Amino acid sequence: MTADRNTPRETRAAYPRLVPLATRWGDNDVYGHVNNVVYYAFFDTAVNGILVAAGALDIARSSVIGLVVETGCRYFTPVAFPDRITAGVRVAHLGRTSVRYEIAIFRDDEPEAAAQGHFVHVTVDRETRRPVPLPERLRAVLAELAGDRGQAP
Repeated sequence: MTADRNTPRETRAAYPRLVPLATRWGDNDVYGHVNNVVYYAFFDTAVNGILVAAGALDIARSSVIGLVVETGCRYFTPVAFPDRITAGVRVAHLGRTSVRYEIAIFRDDEPEAAAQGHFVHVTVDRETRRPVPLPERLRAVLAELAGDRGQAP
């Protein structure tokens, strides 16, 4: 996903997984809309929720963890409490030790994204913080989110 002014707004159909999320009163800033930093929390919540539910991540005990090494977001239309939102999640690239997630935030029942962004996780050993190959269970879950997008062996 290119984050320039010509980036097209995606639709829900572009994402294999849709995760309902809630805006909260405290998400709004003084300008009356969800503050930009909250979108990154939405991204983390959607992705990690999928991984935990699939048994691919145990936040407290997994021997490997994902560290964010890159993020970006493009905003199209504002979201504000009490809007209902849905996060669309897909994997754009699945490497040996890393994964690039692409996430879109959809407001209420609107078909086009209010915002869309990405982040890259590098999978590291919890103790040493050195990169390690993606565990099989995690790779399987990520492959489902990648669909037929390019993957590294």
